Amino acid sequence: RRAALIARYKDGYRVVADALEGATDAELDARPGPGTWSAREIAHHLADSEMTSAIRLRLLLAEDRAAIRGYDQEEFARRLHYDRPIANSLLAFQAARSSTSELLDRMSDADWAREGTHSEHPRYSVERWLEIYADHAHNHADQITRARASRGEGH
Repeated sequence: RRAALIARYKDGYRVVADALEGATDAELDARPGPGTWSAREIAHHLADSEMTSAIRLRLLLAEDRAAIRGYDQEEFARRLHYDRPIANSLLAFQAARSSTSELLDRMSDADWAREGTHSEHPRYSVERWLEIYADHAHNHADQITRARASRGEGH
């Protein structure tokens, strides 16, 4: 199961890049409904989330009982100028994921058994981290596809 999750994690950037391939500014800014994120905002969220998740894994591996802090993704979207071009955020997402993938390939059984705490969860393990982030990019790639398609729906 772990190998499948790692493979899915490693494929995350590709599925997002594929979902964004050839997107126009109008498609990047389309919203499938009120209160939903545009593809552009999702791209920036993925960069911020990926950089955060990369640090979370490193803390879990390097600190005993690491204390992981949650963050408000909606506040990030409001304050971090998610209306800007996406190219550099995609590079940040790709680099953080690639670097973290190298760590995943080198982790020992002892590394996989490490745990810390999370401000939103009493237990937060390396295994749980992988379960979350293996799916994260794929889920957002689907969301990007839906957001882009909504451009033709008059949104």
